[in-house]
Amino acid sequence: MSDELTMPKDEQQENTAPVEEAQAAAPAADAGDEEMSFADIMAKQDNIAQVRIQKGQKVQGKVVDMNEDTVFVNIGAKLEGVMEMNDFRDAEGNVSVSVGDDVEAWITQVSSGEIRLARSMSGAGMQAIEEARESGVPVEGKVTEQCKGGYHVDVLGKTAFCPGSQMAHGTPESLVGQTFQFLITRVESRGRNIVVSHRALLDRQREQSLQALLEQVREGDIVEGKVTRLASFGAFVELVPGVEGMVHLSELSWSRVMKADEILKPGDIVQAKILKISKEKGRDGNEHTRISLSIREAQGNPWDNIETLVAAPGSVVEGKVMRIAPFGAFVEIAPGIEGLVHLSEMSWTQRVNRADDIVQPGQKVRVKIKDINVESKRVSLSLRDAEGDPWADVVTRFPVGSVVEGKVESQSRFGLFVTLAPGITGLLPEGIMRQSKTEEEYQKLEKDAPITLEVQRVDPVARRITLVPEGMQPQPREPRERKEKSSRKGGNASGDWHKHQKTEQEDNSSFNTLAQSLQQALQNKQ
Repeated sequence: MSDELTMPKDEQQENTAPVEEAQAAAPAADAGDEEMSFADIMAKQDNIAQVRIQKGQKVQGKVVDMNEDTVFVNIGAKLEGVMEMNDFRDAEGNVSVSVGDDVEAWITQVSSGEIRLARSMSGAGMQAIEEARESGVPVEGKVTEQCKGGYHVDVLGKTAFCPGSQMAHGTPESLVGQTFQFLITRVESRGRNIVVSHRALLDRQREQSLQALLEQVREGDIVEGKVTRLASFGAFVELVPGVEGMVHLSELSWSRVMKADEILKPGDIVQAKILKISKEKGRDGNEHTRISLSIREAQGNPWDNIETLVAAPGSVVEGKVMRIAPFGAFVEIAPGIEGLVHLSEMSWTQRVNRADDIVQPGQKVRVKIKDINVESKRVSLSLRDAEGDPWADVVTRFPVGSVVEGKVESQSRFGLFVTLAPGITGLLPEGIMRQSKTEEEYQKLEKDAPITLEVQRVDPVARRITLVPEGMQPQPREPRERKEKSSRKGGNASGDWHKHQKTEQEDNSSFNTLAQSLQQALQNKQ
C-alpha cells in the first residue's frame, strides 16, 4: 500500500488554493527569472554541438577540469570525456596538461553515463592487444627492423608484423627506430602472429576529416590549403589533415606552366577554387572521393582586368617568350596575358623564317603593343617596332650625293645589294655597274666585302636607296633598235607596211592627174 494519504476531492481543492494564491502573489520578476533561466538551460543544451560518438573514433576537445587521477575533456557531446592522468605524465611523473589546453584522444569506451578517452592503448600483454583490436584504438609501436615483406614492430611488449605497403612513407633506413601509431588488424595463434597497419589508421583519419570537410564546403567555394607534393601532372594541396585535392597543370596559373615547380614548392600556402567533388574507383576497387582544385580560378581571369594590367596600344613593355610557333612567338606581357609577335614583326635587319632564329623560350624581350582585341582575347606585338624603325631618319642619315661605306650583302640579276646600316640596304643597279670602268671588280666582290659608293636616290616610302660608283655621272642609255617582226607569210611586217604606204601614194598620184585633165577640158570648152 502507498504511504500517501488520500484526501477528499473538495479538501484537495481547498488545500491547493492557498498554494496557488501564494504562487500568484510571488513577484513577477522572480517567476520570469526562473522561466528565463530554465529556457536558457534548455537552449544551451539544444545548441551544444553534437558529435557522432563511436568506439575507436578520434576526437578533439578542451580540458575543462582535472584532479590527481583524471582529466575531463569537453568534446562537444552532452557528456564530458574522461581520461587518465597517466596519459599526460612523462617518465619522471611530470604532468604536461592544464585546464584550457586542446587535446586529441581516441574513444575507447562509450556508455550511457561515461565516455572514456585515451591518447593510445596502453598496458602490455595479450589482454591489452585484444582490447586494442576490438575497440579500434591505435597503439604506439616502435619499428625495430626491416624484414621480408615489411617491418617488425614492438607493440605493447609483443613483436608484430607490419607489411611494407601498410607503413608510412619513407626509406627503410629512415623508418627503423621511429615510433608510430598503428591499428591492430589481426591476432592469431594466441599472439604469435600479430599484424598491424599504419596506413589503415591514416585512411580512417582521412575519412573522418573528409566527411567533416564535405559538410562545410561545396563546389565553387574558395578554400585555403598547403602544397604537400608536386607531380608531373600538377600539385597536391592538403585542405585538412589527411585530405588532399589535386590541381592540374592547366589550373595552376593563367600563364602557361610546363612544370609545377616553376611556380610552386611544397609548403606553400595557396588559395584554390573547388571545381569538382566526385567519387571514383581506385586500384583497390573501392570508391574514393576526388577533389579537383584550381588555383588560377581563385585568382580571377586576367582578361577581366586587362585595362589595369596591360598598357595601351603603342606602348613598349617587357615580356617573356613563352613558346615558339611556325608563324611567330608568343610573349607574356602580364600574368596570363600572351601576345603574338609575327615573323614579319621580328626584325628590321633580316628576313626571318624561323622565330627561334631571333628569340628562345624563357628569354626576356621588349615589345611594342600594336593592338588589343578583348573579344577574341588576342594581342598583337612587335619586336622590331620596339627597337625603332631604321628608315625613319634615312633621308638625313644618307642624303643624296653623300658618299657612304657599306658591306656587300648579296649579288643578283638586279645588281649589288649593299648593307649601309642595320636594317638599311641599298642597291647598285646592274645597268650602272655595266657603265662603270670597274664592272669586273664589282662582280668579284664577296659577301661582307667593304665598298664605298655614292647615294643617287632615296625613297623612304618604298624603302629603297639607289647607289652609284663614287664620282660617276651615269650616261643616258641609247635606245635599242627594235627588231622587225616578220609577217605570217614570212615577209617583213614593217616592209609590208612601207610597201602598203607606197602603193597608196601611187594610187593617189594617178587620181590627182585625172582630176587635173578633166578640169582643163572644162576650161577649154568654156
